[in-house]
Amino acid sequence: MIQALIGPLTELAGGWLKGKADAQAAAANLKLVEAEAKATIMKSAATSEADWERIMAQGSQNSWKDEWITLLFSIPLILSFCGAWGRKVVEDGFMALEAMPEWYQYTLGVIVAASFGIRSATKFFGGKK
Repeated sequence: MIQALIGPLTELAGGWLKGKADAQAAAANLKLVEAEAKATIMKSAATSEADWERIMAQGSQNSWKDEWITLLFSIPLILSFCGAWGRKVVEDGFMALEAMPEWYQYTLGVIVAASFGIRSATKFFGGKK
């Protein structure tokens, strides 16, 4: 009689263990699929960013935009070495810029960031990608 009970109990315990193992395998498979999906998304984002930077670099090869902005930023530097009158011009100019609306100041920052590269500008200003 005990042998008659052992067979069904063994099958019941075996079924429970198999179900538990199947649930663990499914959970592990889900984690693997999630990790693969995240890796694909990260790879796609990196590829898109690299493509954008390549396109922007190609577009600026025949552009004077960077040189123009560099020249504009050099004017206050040069004037600051031109005696008191040059320093006064620079000081008055920066005070005038400081009085401009914030949206204008931010727009200038965006223009410079776009010209010299968003990545380098955001690093300079402490921003995060």
